[in-house]
Amino acid sequence: MTASPRPPPALRIAPLQRVRSLFFASAPNALATLLMLWLLWQIVPAAWRYFVTDAMTAPADIKQCVQAGGFCWSFVQDRWRQILFGTFPYTEHWRAGLACVVFLSLIVVTLLALGAPTGRRRLRLVGLAWAAGLALIAALMYGGVFGLVPVQSRLWAGLPLTLMLAAVGTGLGFVLGVALALARREGPPLIRWLAVAYIEFLRGVPLISLLFVASILLPLLLPPGVDVDKLVRTLLAFALFFAAYMAEALRGGLAAVPQGQKDAAAALGLGWWRMQWLVVMPQALRVVVPSLVNIFIAAFKDTSLVVVISMMDLLGTANIARSDAAWWGLYIEPYVFIGAIYLCGCTAMAAYSRHIERRMAKGAA
Repeated sequence: MTASPRPPPALRIAPLQRVRSLFFASAPNALATLLMLWLLWQIVPAAWRYFVTDAMTAPADIKQCVQAGGFCWSFVQDRWRQILFGTFPYTEHWRAGLACVVFLSLIVVTLLALGAPTGRRRLRLVGLAWAAGLALIAALMYGGVFGLVPVQSRLWAGLPLTLMLAAVGTGLGFVLGVALALARREGPPLIRWLAVAYIEFLRGVPLISLLFVASILLPLLLPPGVDVDKLVRTLLAFALFFAAYMAEALRGGLAAVPQGQKDAAAALGLGWWRMQWLVVMPQALRVVVPSLVNIFIAAFKDTSLVVVISMMDLLGTANIARSDAAWWGLYIEPYVFIGAIYLCGCTAMAAYSRHIERRMAKGAA
């Protein structure tokens, strides 16, 4: 019995050769590398001086921070809770913080489920997790149960409001986007034309206009005595807006599913709904996950637009903290703080998108 031949050893590239192939493979590549090194040489020491050497930590006041000329960490230490939770009652900040933790946990669970083999049981568990999580978040934020002090939605601000608008708004938008994509691609003519009109109209207007409609115009159109919470109206505006963009991304994923897959599902006796649920949609979602993540990133950043309708998201609470008389004159610190939060969130979602792309590339190889 002959032994099977061993595979050839993997070629090893010397570290210097690898650096050369990555950064100095050609003259333009080498020029770009040298330019980036020069920029880092100029930026990193200056940033170190501003954020570390010349920075001021507590205890320090506005005069000491201005005289030092560096970043005023004392402001962040003094106002971080106001920036994160805004007008939410100070003694109840733990509820808002716990709600943020639940939101982030639900988002992580959903992204992990999308990155793993999709199944009906897995999707059902994700749906149950969102139902339970949203119920817990509502209990924490609204109060009135389990001995919690009631808090009106107009007092919600900061990071909880940002996460709620981004997660719930895009979640509802995703459900509506799936329906719009199916209607535009495989619906009857009238339904298809209505879906096309909706998608093209919503993609042609800015989000700010929808926010103004939800905040100002919609209450005037409602019957007397009927009042819809401003937060609910804003969530609907986000969902309706981003549903149009998700529908176009999903339509591209549906077009990428081979016709043979549908024919095989029909030959097995699957109806149209079961075919879409079990065969078509799982394959389409895997194709468009990077595009959907890009839409989620845009939605997360666009939550800052609600400040124009007097809702205090992270940008609004940063403006409130900056206008405090005790710290009057500081303009960089609050925006650097919330910018770091946005950067961390967007970077995490972008890293997830690249992870999905690598998984897809390995599966296609």
